[in-house]
Amino acid sequence: MALWKPDPTFYPSPRMAMQAPREDLAYVVTLNPTDDGRPDALSVLDVDPDSPTYGQRVGRVDMPNAGDELHHFGWNACSASLCPYAPHPHVERRYLLVPGLRSSRIHIIDTRPDPRQPRLVKVIEADEVARRAGYSRPHTIHCAPDGIYVSALGSPTGDGPGGIFVLDHDSFDVLGRWEVDRGPQYLAYDFWWHLGYDTLITSEWGTPNMVEAGLNPSLLLDGKYGRSLHVWDLRKRRHLQSLTLEDGQQMVLELRPAHDPTRAYGFVGVVVSTRDLTASVWAWYYEHGQWAVRKVIEIPPQPADPDLLPAALKPFKAVPPLVTDINLSLDDRYLYVSCWGTGELRQYDVADPFQPKLTGTVQLGGIVARAPHPKNGALNGGPQMVEVSRDGRRIYISNSLYRTWDEQFYPDGIRGWVAKIDASPAGGISVDPEFFVEFPGERPHQIRLAGGDSSSDSYCFP
Repeated sequence: MALWKPDPTFYPSPRMAMQAPREDLAYVVTLNPTDDGRPDALSVLDVDPDSPTYGQRVGRVDMPNAGDELHHFGWNACSASLCPYAPHPHVERRYLLVPGLRSSRIHIIDTRPDPRQPRLVKVIEADEVARRAGYSRPHTIHCAPDGIYVSALGSPTGDGPGGIFVLDHDSFDVLGRWEVDRGPQYLAYDFWWHLGYDTLITSEWGTPNMVEAGLNPSLLLDGKYGRSLHVWDLRKRRHLQSLTLEDGQQMVLELRPAHDPTRAYGFVGVVVSTRDLTASVWAWYYEHGQWAVRKVIEIPPQPADPDLLPAALKPFKAVPPLVTDINLSLDDRYLYVSCWGTGELRQYDVADPFQPKLTGTVQLGGIVARAPHPKNGALNGGPQMVEVSRDGRRIYISNSLYRTWDEQFYPDGIRGWVAKIDASPAGGISVDPEFFVEFPGERPHQIRLAGGDSSSDSYCFP
């Protein structure tokens, strides 16, 4: 008798996912930063060290239109499909959903039958997202037990509120807005959840009109960008609580909850403080029947010659770290923090999430430092998007943030690259001197690993 089995890349727990076979491919979205009519693309990198094409681009999908600004993307299905209440237990990790942050299109890319040569099979147009959900500028994709969740920065007019909408697992139809009662929430950015606590967390950046032309200094100094987390009842889809950070904290971005579903805490990166240009990482946690948040990491700016700084930073005579991404290993042991401004990737031991210990750093690029890679000369950009392998031994980083913001902080132009960092199980990181992929004329953003990675899946079993 034939049996219908779940996708073999789904794992009940993060512990089991860490024991899975190593990744052999990485998918990377790239931005065309010019107005020459070339579209953005999804590239496929060979990351199998035993392959003759290791460290090379082996596949590519060009989008059908120019100007999408491909940004964050994700899988249609993942280990959350093994949750006891999942209504779709036999979906498979097959499709990548790739939104255009400026165009509001969502591209559905099939990675079968040949993962090296994926194919575009469907495009969800902006007007469908607007008509059925009331949102635009889709940003983050997460596969849930009951559907595909997508965050959006704002409304079709470019204002707020931003929020979340849901796609069907199988048809990719836009089902509608997720929130039943959004309470005071207005700004949006990232989202994640604690499935074991029926809780969803969202963060804040700004509306499309606040971010698309670049960082607006007056909005920044007036504290208009996001500085709150929002806590939601995941089942009832209702706002429960706002966690507002101290004055001066601006742009509360990437959320990384504990992978162990029995542990109710997580980390969020904050880009900058207007008080002193520091960046920070905060931990949210559940205690005594309430959710709370506290600062656990602070990273100071670095003094610099104003002649070496872009116009926006000259008055400050310093380079801010600009923490733009963080990532957490599947064993919840190591937190990786990218400092896009100073060009540093930091590793912290967060076995005690409230007492992180700095255990490793590497330097690549940076606004002033321009630290080189062993296979290249001085680099611009810096560690920006961070992806960690399931076993926690490899970290892949890319160097582009967002076209208009790239040009403000790196006015000589971002020259795209992807590098690999090796991590020791006992702590410590180092640059892989042999792995360095250049993207001439393009800027790479998010990276996803074939079979899953440390930020693609959520688990219902410890």
